[in-house]
Amino acid sequence: MTFWTPHALAKPHADQLDLRIGDRVTATTDLDGVPAGTPGKVLLANGFNWLRYRVLFANGVELGDLDGRTIAPTGKTLKRLAKAATPR
Repeated sequence: MTFWTPHALAKPHADQLDLRIGDRVTATTDLDGVPAGTPGKVLLANGFNWLRYRVLFANGVELGDLDGRTIAPTGKTLKRLAKAATPR
């Protein structure tokens, strides 16, 4: 399967999630067909100025245009983002 590399201008703002394809997330709010707390996996990372994601949730629902207002990283993804946020 071919994965696309992000465009050089696709850099998240300080308050945006910087997720990758395959990252694990959880719904933080009730979405259309997805209750809050449902785990999911990022299928597509998209956008230049507004980074948004298409997520396949554990209940089989696939939703797009999700960002930090509706999803949160979990597991290894959360650890990776926390490590990247710490100043060196």
